[in-house]
Amino acid sequence: MNKRGILLGATAVMLSTAAVASFSDRSQTQAFFRESPKELVDEVWQIIDRQYVDGTFNKVNWQAVRKEYLSRSYANREDAYKAVRQMLEKLKDPYTRFMDPEEFKNMQVDTSGELTGIGIQIAQDEKTKQLTVIAPIEDTPAFSAGILAKDTIVKIDGKSTKGMDVNQAVSLIRGQPGTEVQITILRNGQQKDFRIKRARIEIHPVRYSYQNSPTGGVGYIRLNQFSANAATEMRDAIQDLEKKQVSGYILDLRNNPGGLLLASVEIAQMWLDDGVIVSTKNRQGKQDIERSNHRPLTNKPLVVLVNDGSASASEILSGALQDNKRAVLVGEKTFGKGLVQSVRSLGDGSGLAVTIAKYFTPNGRDINKSGIAPNVVVALTDKEKQALFLQNRDKVGTPSDPQYAKALDILKKQIAAKGNSATR
Repeated sequence: MNKRGILLGATAVMLSTAAVASFSDRSQTQAFFRESPKELVDEVWQIIDRQYVDGTFNKVNWQAVRKEYLSRSYANREDAYKAVRQMLEKLKDPYTRFMDPEEFKNMQVDTSGELTGIGIQIAQDEKTKQLTVIAPIEDTPAFSAGILAKDTIVKIDGKSTKGMDVNQAVSLIRGQPGTEVQITILRNGQQKDFRIKRARIEIHPVRYSYQNSPTGGVGYIRLNQFSANAATEMRDAIQDLEKKQVSGYILDLRNNPGGLLLASVEIAQMWLDDGVIVSTKNRQGKQDIERSNHRPLTNKPLVVLVNDGSASASEILSGALQDNKRAVLVGEKTFGKGLVQSVRSLGDGSGLAVTIAKYFTPNGRDINKSGIAPNVVVALTDKEKQALFLQNRDKVGTPSDPQYAKALDILKKQIAAKGNSATR
């Protein structure tokens, strides 16, 4: 697997180079698996056996599982798919999941820059097993409707999600553009229905602007998702703002649910002159370390905005900037997803996402389930979040945005301090 096959968001998927075979090879392989569904079950078992992050398989006798499932007869692929899902459920890991060919095809679009659906990323809560919204993607139907990070999805078109896995939920939520889906969520003990029209969504992950301030120009950059084109758009934004001679930056990662590991590393390198960005450790204890390449695009003061919808790749980037003392984090504690998945294409065109490693910030922090605490806390209530991000969108990233206002105040002081230092 190369780094482009490593993902961090709950539903963000990109195929690795290793997963792409020639058409003739793939056709022969798929024909074989159509005739031998039991081989598909064993292929999944073998991948988990070799790669799964926990050598105890969450205290499951994985050898006994193989014996149990290979002793069965499978009349067709659907029988095998059902068995694979049952087998993976024993791991009690919401991020290790099987996708049938249609589900796998749907999942692949999430990091390509375009998708069809309502625009949310979801995961199964590890404790409650309930389907939870990591974050709505900005400027999508779910975002406009008012879906929030940490909402619990209890029904989809009236069907209870109890016992439903992520793939089943995604299949029900996605559909043809223009059609509608009803999502029932639980928030603060109260259920609320949202009828949302599906759409074809083109995602531009970066938005930026030049903003005047008494201490000089400020570059405001909002990053919505770590998709395949995020690093390119971020580079373009920084280079354009540097030409405009900004004095400092505010990087907004609020409600960014994550995405590709490679994108988070590349973007961190644009801000860091020196230091570790992230380390990952697999079950054998092998540690891979990503470092800065000593070629930052800017060394100007930086403040980063985060909240409880900032997850996975957002936490890698904010953790790297915080631990290396490159930026001050402002806002609320992040989501807390510190696990890394790889994505495999299986023999019949289905797919498997496997948790293969944990990641750690440069200071060795394991943020899984605990998140990253900002340097300066500015908390917003759910009502305030809805008012800001939905009802008064034009105020996001302005002095009327309480978290941004605090970030701007801190940035002004940093710019002034740097100016005084330079004149001594």
